[in-house]
Amino acid sequence: MDQEYVWLENLDIFLIRLSLALLLAGMIGFERELKNHAAGFRTHILVGVSSCLMMLLSIYGFENFIEEYDNIRFDPSRIPSYVISGIGFLGAGTIIVNGMTVRGLTTAASIWTVAGLGLVIGAGMYGVGILATFLVLLSLIFLNKIERKFMRHYYKNSYSIMVNEAYQMNEIFEIFDRRNVAVERVEIENAGNLTKSIFIQVNRNNHLTEIDIIDEISKLDYVERISHKE
Repeated sequence: MDQEYVWLENLDIFLIRLSLALLLAGMIGFERELKNHAAGFRTHILVGVSSCLMMLLSIYGFENFIEEYDNIRFDPSRIPSYVISGIGFLGAGTIIVNGMTVRGLTTAASIWTVAGLGLVIGAGMYGVGILATFLVLLSLIFLNKIERKFMRHYYKNSYSIMVNEAYQMNEIFEIFDRRNVAVERVEIENAGNLTKSIFIQVNRNNHLTEIDIIDEISKLDYVERISHKE
């Protein structure tokens, strides 16, 4: 069977599967884009569609060889297995380690997920792909809010700091160290326009004067705004 004939005969299948992979991967990427993560809408779409493309190649790309040669073995799982292992380099590129802070793990996991979505849709498992997308979006959007609601005590005695790109985390940590305040949690997020939002949660210290810490941090040249919550 000629390759061009295979393409024309299955054109509707290819269009449906590639379009659905684009839609589902795009939904997850859009959520990442809204939160200003490095890998957003376009990256997730490219990963999802390309993974679907590789799956379609694995299923339909070698039919003519199988029909022509009797000793050819058909293994549609070979190409997808390399996609899953190879996508790791892209996910690793979204992980940022900055001192005590590790950012990007969720985005790296979402990239790996949309690669799997693309393969599933490419194999024609539409229901599984749609259900997986729903569960992923549920975890990314709603579970984060639920966690914050039921663990509000974990965020007490915290500082929110807006800084520009010249910030130095070691200088901020030194301010807490001088007052023997243990930092328990640190989050850094892009806030747009070359600014970052830093969230720092510390152990409660009865001898701590929050005003002094706020005053000292606010004097740093790269700090634009700071607030404290108990």
